[in-house]
Amino acid sequence: MEPVTLRTSRLLLRPFEARDLEAVRLACQDPEITRWLPVPDPYLREHAEEFVLGTSPAGWREDTMYNFGVFTLDGELTGSMGLVRIERLRTVERQAEIGFWTARERRGQGYTDEAARAVIDWAFGTLGVERLEWVAQVGNEGSRGVARRLGFVLEGVQRARIVHRGTRRDAWIAALLPTDWQRPLHTPYLPAPTPR
Repeated sequence: MEPVTLRTSRLLLRPFEARDLEAVRLACQDPEITRWLPVPDPYLREHAEEFVLGTSPAGWREDTMYNFGVFTLDGELTGSMGLVRIERLRTVERQAEIGFWTARERRGQGYTDEAARAVIDWAFGTLGVERLEWVAQVGNEGSRGVARRLGFVLEGVQRARIVHRGTRRDAWIAALLPTDWQRPLHTPYLPAPTPR
């Protein structure tokens, strides 16, 4: 897919570019990012180059990951937001997974929620996603808070789902459907009966 740019009232979501290398490198020095996400620690310039110049553009080109740099309108990096596991989008399941990180100095300002709303709207509208998943290590309360505010429904804990720093860890999983955002599902849905 050709990379796209999304805009909100305060943010520009665009593909990463070479000029973003140092901002990404600096943001990923944060111990909270390396604690919860599979990024190298220490996070060196070569890691930023691989992410910004390699992995992210390859994801768009190969339709495996649609990753956005999230910037304020004056060009300051607030984080990264992307859709992963895109290969499931091309099956009858029409699913994807959302993932994100936020620079420490930008947390608590609503930027991640705002960026996620734009990506979710694009996923449900343009891409036709019918189930969007969120997965995070158990304990990542910041990420869980974002998912809850966006309307994701926590479905449970998946044992040993994530391998982080050579150790299997449990993960929370939640899902968001287009109907949760007052949008139609194109495939009929038969929910499980509610126990009495």
